[in-house]
Amino acid sequence: MRTRVALLLTTLTSAIVGLPAAALAQGFPIPGKPIRIVVPFPAGGQTDIQARLLATKLQPALGVTVLVDNKPGASSILGTMEVVRAPADGHTLLYTISVTAAQNPHLFSKLPYDPLKDLTPVMFAARSSTVLTVPASSPFNSVADLIKHAKANPGKLNYASYSLGSTSHLVAELMQQSTGTQMTHIPFKGSADAGMALMGGQVDFLFDGPTTAIANAKAGRVKMLAYTDPKPYTALGKLPNMAEAGVPGVDVTGGMQFFGPRNLPPEVLTKINTALATALKDPDVAKIYADGASEIVASSAAEHAASVKEQHERWGGVIRKLGLKLD
Repeated sequence: MRTRVALLLTTLTSAIVGLPAAALAQGFPIPGKPIRIVVPFPAGGQTDIQARLLATKLQPALGVTVLVDNKPGASSILGTMEVVRAPADGHTLLYTISVTAAQNPHLFSKLPYDPLKDLTPVMFAARSSTVLTVPASSPFNSVADLIKHAKANPGKLNYASYSLGSTSHLVAELMQQSTGTQMTHIPFKGSADAGMALMGGQVDFLFDGPTTAIANAKAGRVKMLAYTDPKPYTALGKLPNMAEAGVPGVDVTGGMQFFGPRNLPPEVLTKINTALATALKDPDVAKIYADGASEIVASSAAEHAASVKEQHERWGGVIRKLGLKLD
């Protein structure tokens, strides 16, 4: 009898070891409940494109359906609040950029969430930059051309941004402060709308995400003049950064980040971080990030928590220097 029991246990153990990862993950952590990745921006932008590809890789790894839910509006606040109010079970995640945790707290006096208390840092997924773009038909072929015209025509150049307080807005403000120029800000509802306005010639320039900037440049719809990160990116080729283009002080680095609701259980946090790290190593994922001039970081949750505090302090200094408040 004991021999048969031992044989049965050995057989069961071998069967479990041989199961695919998806089968082992069926209980994550509520069987059958989908994971919702909230993107606080409209569809079609860099963050949305990346989130949708990651969702296809997370689904088999975690054994549950993974959906992307676009909740744009109010400088990412609407989408962020969806996650802040969600149960801390790992089934609602936020995929966003620096505006949510590092910029909004300094731009809004009555922000309805505290990023350091109401969100759980899950992963700093990738480092990225911002690219200064102009319409393909623009007379400006360099940053120097644009600045020269702006100085000679105060207030006459219009620039788009994803929204008030977005990185695309703040970087343009930094450029104006650094060059002593005055330009007119026209905020839009997301990168897709801002990009359409640029390509349609309704605005003179846009600091765009690299994924969409590169795609639009390859299609002949825009020209890229410079980017804001002091670090080079292969996908940007010989494009100068802002300092190399003659405008120092606009050395802004951004990145894509995952958060969960506050008090996310450690074991759930570990499962999500591990699954994301695996998904980010997938060749299809690695290619779309690299082609879009984003450098995969795939940090630990602890590293992300430290990064959030550092970004919060750094952007606080920038925004105080600019003297901006949005309420």
